[in-house]
Amino acid sequence: MEETVEDPPTSAVLLDHCHFSQVIFNSVEKFYVPGGDVTCYYTLTQHFIPRRKDWIGIFRVGWKTTREYYTFMWVALPADLRSESAKQQEVQFKAYYLPKDDEYYQFCYVDQDGVVRGASIPFQFRPENEEDILVVTTQGEVEEIEQHNKELCKENQELKDSCVSLQKQNSDLQAELHKKEEELETLKSTSKKSDQRAKAQKERWETELLRLKEENQKVSSENEKMGVRVDQLQAQLSTQEKEMEKLVQGDEEKTEQLELLKKENSQLLLTLTHQREQQKKLEQTVQEMKQEETTAKKKQQELTDENAGLSKTLSENKIICNVLQREKERLERENDLLKRENSRLLSYMGLDFDSLPYQAPTSDQGGAGQNPGLVFGNPYSGIQESSAPSLLGVRRCPTCKSGFADDLFDGATEQRTQSLCLNCPICDKTFPAKEKQIFEDHVFCHTL
Repeated sequence: MEETVEDPPTSAVLLDHCHFSQVIFNSVEKFYVPGGDVTCYYTLTQHFIPRRKDWIGIFRVGWKTTREYYTFMWVALPADLRSESAKQQEVQFKAYYLPKDDEYYQFCYVDQDGVVRGASIPFQFRPENEEDILVVTTQGEVEEIEQHNKELCKENQELKDSCVSLQKQNSDLQAELHKKEEELETLKSTSKKSDQRAKAQKERWETELLRLKEENQKVSSENEKMGVRVDQLQAQLSTQEKEMEKLVQGDEEKTEQLELLKKENSQLLLTLTHQREQQKKLEQTVQEMKQEETTAKKKQQELTDENAGLSKTLSENKIICNVLQREKERLERENDLLKRENSRLLSYMGLDFDSLPYQAPTSDQGGAGQNPGLVFGNPYSGIQESSAPSLLGVRRCPTCKSGFADDLFDGATEQRTQSLCLNCPICDKTFPAKEKQIFEDHVFCHTL
């Protein structure tokens, strides 16, 4: 499979959220010779299903996110995931795309979501050491070299013994490290990052041990350096133990905080229940207020309807009053005209209208009996008799006391007038309709 121009799917997911045990890398060398292709062998576990956009990248040791890859290759999807051959896969990196420095790198399997599913042990890209050297010298030099060689062999044996001791110490350290790894496995949720650091440190120790084996033929001063290195490793292990203790202490603190949060949650639930009960009471109060508001609206509507009826009656009364007022004014004008006409006639007869007493005519009196001062009677007696009924036929409004002629005071006007006043059935006294209480008290007084 060749590398394409398309960038692989990455993410900013940290090491704590990765799963390094789902893809296992096999046959990873300690170092690869530059200039040659590198084949990466890996195995898919039974719980992992590869996808089309999965890829394998070469990362420098110490990377933080999957965006820090040096180069990558797309993985090939197996035809049948159930077969054993489908679990064993490989991918080849071309020499042109490989790193040119001697830093430590590792293979990482990344799925199409940008999450790391597996990582290999660290390795380097460096040439092999040339151990065979041809030397030309004399016989004396050879003997001297042999003597020196014996001394070197003796020193080499001492170095081997020291190396065995160091290997034993390293084995003890590896056993202790394995024990620490098991303890860290139980604290995966809080110490995955420390586990990765310990694994990387373990690989560094193995690389350092390989370097010590290759430098086993050097002088004793190198042995002292190796001892110093072992002391440094022990110091680092002690530091890691302290870090692990801190992690355990942090886990206990988080547990205490969780208990406090649970207590606060219980208190909040009690408060919420109390608030819900208060809310129900408020809802009942609001419902009662709504019912009272509906009743008040009904009463208001009834009062509005009653007010509208009263307003309508008042308007009709105002119209009747205006009609009667206009009729009163018209009759007053006619009365004034009649008075002026009577005054004119009386002036014509030489009588004063104010000094003339009015006498109702009787049927058994003649013309001389009507006015004994005249021999032939009053020539205008017919006029007075004809005008007297008009003066006697004036009717009064019981409300405003205005006068009306009989011909104007028809039945409809009388009916409307009676609706505006109240007549006593005993003494025929008239009361306005608005003085109903006074009318009832007056009628009650007749029963005493």
